[in-house]
Amino acid sequence: MKIVVIGGTGHIGSYLVPRLVASGHRVVVVTRGKSNPYHDHPAWGMVERVVMDREQAEKEGAFGKQIRELQADVVIDMLCFQVESARQLVEALRGSVQQIIHCGTVWVHGYMVQVPTTEDQVRNPIDEYGIHKCEIEAYLLDEARRNGFPVTLLHPGHIVGPGWIPVGPTGCHDVEAFARLARGEELCLPNLGMETLHHVHADDVAQAFAKAITHWSSAVGESFFIVSQAALTFRGLAEAAAGWFGKKANLRFLPVEEWKQTLPEQFVESALAHLNHSTNFSCAKAMQLLDYRPRYTSLQAVQEAVSWLIENGQLQVGARP
Repeated sequence: MKIVVIGGTGHIGSYLVPRLVASGHRVVVVTRGKSNPYHDHPAWGMVERVVMDREQAEKEGAFGKQIRELQADVVIDMLCFQVESARQLVEALRGSVQQIIHCGTVWVHGYMVQVPTTEDQVRNPIDEYGIHKCEIEAYLLDEARRNGFPVTLLHPGHIVGPGWIPVGPTGCHDVEAFARLARGEELCLPNLGMETLHHVHADDVAQAFAKAITHWSSAVGESFFIVSQAALTFRGLAEAAAGWFGKKANLRFLPVEEWKQTLPEQFVESALAHLNHSTNFSCAKAMQLLDYRPRYTSLQAVQEAVSWLIENGQLQVGARP
């Protein structure tokens, strides 16, 4: 099939595009032309790239038409953040594609009620990003159920892998938290450190996108949480990370208002967002209907990312985990 990937050079696309090429598909990556994939792969030599400014094209009402003119069988949209963007694409592609796959987020849920959270639980987004993604999900599923539009929604957790800093035990992308644990220094955590993070390796997310295509009949009209098979507590991640370096975690627990004062200012907002969401999701539906089989546990995925940071000089600890 001919598959168009909007935003195909990012975290997920860097793994997904080579998967699609290896499966024999013709792949077109739509990009602003400002970034390269995170990892080199011979498959990229077989990929057609189309430079397109989505924001400007949407203002002109032309983006959907430009995507339709690529004559794709499947469109994968990694970069849709407003319901109006989704609506433009749906109206332009109606009747011309076999499937559109939208990349959402587990933050369509805000606070958890029952964990691990499943797809059938009521959405309760608590931040602007989650609210917009929830509106997109509601619109797309309504189009699927009322009008038969062939859409699938995949909601990844905290994406992690080589090439970028993972969400760490302080709930943000502060690489120094891992450095402190590696050196045996004190690390402050909120409350009792029992809030949760739910990571997923980017390659496992790519696997889910590829399987949503091959399991079309089970995927269309559905949304899926794409995560590892178990979430981690802040404390559990900190203790495991210290153990990678032969150390016992030296942890101090503080009330949230005191704890956030220990964080670098640029990470406070992100850390509080991860703390308040405290994500913990089930991927059972994706395993059952898409044959999704995550290769990485959360700890394995984070450890691989930390190893990459050390090897590439972005984390100074004097040893590998």
